[in-house]
Amino acid sequence: MKAEHKALVAAAKKIRARAHAPYSGYQVGAAVRGDDGVIYPGANVENASYGLTLCAERNAVSAAVLAGCKKLTAVAVVTDSNPPAAPCGMCRQALAEFALDLPVILVNLDGVELETSLEALLPHAFRAERGVFEPAQTSRPSNKPKR
Repeated sequence: MKAEHKALVAAAKKIRARAHAPYSGYQVGAAVRGDDGVIYPGANVENASYGLTLCAERNAVSAAVLAGCKKLTAVAVVTDSNPPAAPCGMCRQALAEFALDLPVILVNLDGVELETSLEALLPHAFRAERGVFEPAQTSRPSNKPKR
């Protein structure tokens, strides 16, 4: 593991213990590093109305944003899955709001480590600069009706 990611993984491991997962028993810890160099941790918080559950990654992103950081440089996710679990689709999109070229470090409690990127996990992410309903592409389609 790269030296700059060790503190990020340590923060995700530590916060994982604070997860509120009484329904699934599946604790997740995440930590994002902002372009300010600060590490912002988050853990999953489940709800009896399961759709209201907040993932660890989105909690970490929220902590960064609430502290004034709006650019992320890395994310670490710690689970007890083998192989280590990647962020869900909703979390991938939330991360993409603040960075596309983002290293994603996935670690489990057995010490298995995987590194990927957000772009690999979420190709053609929806982004404001691409315009509403316009996915990433090399050329713009014509808006002319087909005949």
